[in-house]
Amino acid sequence: MGPGLIVPPIYSPIPPAIHPCHAETDVQTAAWAETFRIGSDELRGRLVQQAIGTFSARILPGGRQEVVSLLADFVLWLFGVDDGHCEEGDLGHRPGELAGMLHRLLRVAQNPEAPVLQGDPLAAGLRDLRLRISRYGTSGQTARWVDALREYFFSVVWEASHRRNGTVPDLDDYTLMRLYDGATSVVLPLLEMGYGYELQPHERDRTAVRAAAEMASFIITWDNDIFSYHKEKSGSGYYLNVLRVLEEHEGLTARNALRTAIAQRDRVMCLFLRLSEYLSDHGSPQLRQYLASLAHFIRGAQDWGISSVRYTTAHSPASMPSMFTDRPTDDSTEPLDIPVIAWWWDLLPAAPARRTMRRPVQRTT
Repeated sequence: MGPGLIVPPIYSPIPPAIHPCHAETDVQTAAWAETFRIGSDELRGRLVQQAIGTFSARILPGGRQEVVSLLADFVLWLFGVDDGHCEEGDLGHRPGELAGMLHRLLRVAQNPEAPVLQGDPLAAGLRDLRLRISRYGTSGQTARWVDALREYFFSVVWEASHRRNGTVPDLDDYTLMRLYDGATSVVLPLLEMGYGYELQPHERDRTAVRAAAEMASFIITWDNDIFSYHKEKSGSGYYLNVLRVLEEHEGLTARNALRTAIAQRDRVMCLFLRLSEYLSDHGSPQLRQYLASLAHFIRGAQDWGISSVRYTTAHSPASMPSMFTDRPTDDSTEPLDIPVIAWWWDLLPAAPARRTMRRPVQRTT
């Protein structure tokens, strides 16, 4: 991560878990990528080495194996879009043209039978994913997946405008963008599919439940920024990362930006645990499973982030932690000074006194 900049052990009170099919899923996803020729030969060669099947198996450790495989293929496809078109491709600097291409892909997701982008590998892969989403999910879950894909596409176009102009958004705008361009929200419908249930609208659309999902997205993307900073800064292209945002707009050194980003994600993690406990105590069994899956998503992204060759390359090794800590650097119950998410801290009833928290989610096996 640069001279003297070492990532310390990250606060992670969520226990690790993994589906027993993880090795098989890695093999299957590599074969799927070859079948549909996702990305260039060089990009595909990199992606199939990144243990994406294992990542999926950590997200759904007790889920249906066919959905674990579907999720792995989808995550690889997302990297094909993000790496191939947004970060490394020419369209990543041309937001208007990128928007047009993504809109055509969205049409494929909405109507896979439509004669759009015929012969395009990403479109062919997306058609396969869409048909499997419909097979293993409900019509409502399929519609939410398409809606989340639209949100993701919209956010990466926004990112492309900054890449074209060479600008860095402020922390508030970056936080809002990161809730979507990290492609976490598109995974959420598959959390339900993986265990064969569908959250009822009165629970899923509840403000506090939506906030819990956003908190998970915040933690996952902040962790990703922390783990990927070395890779991104070492590259020759433009990059967006919370550490860069803090350096640019807060005037922090890289080391202090790292400390600040860790403190921010720790404070949100503490809030996520408290809110998950509260919602679990007052929710349905399906909601409790959903909250447990959000926790597995967080921990799975952490375990994958410190071990995948996506961020730990032999020719330019990052200073990654080999373990996690059970102590946050910041457990304040005050809102972060980020207006777009400060309202999260208003969702819990005031406690009469501070007490030791128990873990709100149990390991799913």
